Amino acid sequence: MSKKIRVGILFGGRSGEHDVSLISAAAVMKALDPAKYEIVPIGITREGHWRVGSGAVQLLPQVLESGEPVTPSVDPAGPKLLPLASSTPAKNSRPEVDVVFPALHGTFGEDGTVQGLLELADVPYVGAGVLASAAGMDKDVMKRLFRDAGLPVISWELVLRPDWENNPAAVRKRIGKKLRYPLFVKPANLGSSVGISKVHNQRELSAAMNLAAQYDRKILVEEAIDAREIECSVLGNDAPQASVPGEVVPINEFYDYEAKYIKEGSQLIIPAPLTPRQTKCVQEVATRAFQAIDGAGMGRVDFLLDRKTGKVYVNEINTIPGFTSISMYPKLWEASGVSYSELLDRLIELALERYQEKTRTRFTYSPKA
Repeated sequence: MSKKIRVGILFGGRSGEHDVSLISAAAVMKALDPAKYEIVPIGITREGHWRVGSGAVQLLPQVLESGEPVTPSVDPAGPKLLPLASSTPAKNSRPEVDVVFPALHGTFGEDGTVQGLLELADVPYVGAGVLASAAGMDKDVMKRLFRDAGLPVISWELVLRPDWENNPAAVRKRIGKKLRYPLFVKPANLGSSVGISKVHNQRELSAAMNLAAQYDRKILVEEAIDAREIECSVLGNDAPQASVPGEVVPINEFYDYEAKYIKEGSQLIIPAPLTPRQTKCVQEVATRAFQAIDGAGMGRVDFLLDRKTGKVYVNEINTIPGFTSISMYPKLWEASGVSYSELLDRLIELALERYQEKTRTRFTYSPKA
């Protein structure tokens, strides 16, 4: 009998999406085949403390509260998680993992920070690397990469928090000169629509800027268009594939945090009612967007389909999309013929394939004498 793969499910974290991460992690743990995998839940508290516990889904909150305190190791030859207990346990009791599945969302998890830590520790992990994770989190950098790759993006303006705080009149003038209302104002580095406001006129701008400034020093201001919200899932490494597209019909004016996770009534239409030409366009642009940030493993690309012109714009890419039972990423793959459990198998395979590919790279150089 082959050895089970030990999968570290990393969840929680220090972001505004902490609670969403727990739901994603529970869904992943429940769907992993126990005949193939041994689960090691690794929780990160809101304060950033790492905890290890048992593999029971219902115990995730307890892992955060009373799990064994550990710290990640950056020694590629040593244990991956070091116990912080006053008495050092036996070597064979130390928690080890073969691959990590980050079920983290937002800052300090989806932005390349944890990925960098795992790279230093030489641990295979699911999803995008350091560069793609950071670019996928920073909406300004992401849009620049999309634009340079020839992909259609909505007009935007970047505002730094100190500029807004020190000279709001100048910022208002700059925004009014370059963009047309209505606008969306959002933190550049966050997800799940946290801190996002729709601004219909200049009177509403200050409150929206102040809200976004609470979550990031970089504030993205972009034009809002009358558009349908289309999403497409991407799976793969160097040869990514796209799922059938889906459409989000939010119960609120836009797909904000409340419409996503709290208020019932938003609709997910799968597959999206698109023409064959529109479907092909969305799928092609989704894989190009994935490649533009050097994505790996998984990604969900969100689009805006202008109701008036029919033009498709890339809105953003999520490198660790939601994995709850109602999340669009797995549901789109299910509609494409890949079940939830099969999707997890494939993501872990892709993580191990990417790790093996990395072993071919030389990281040292010894000139000949």
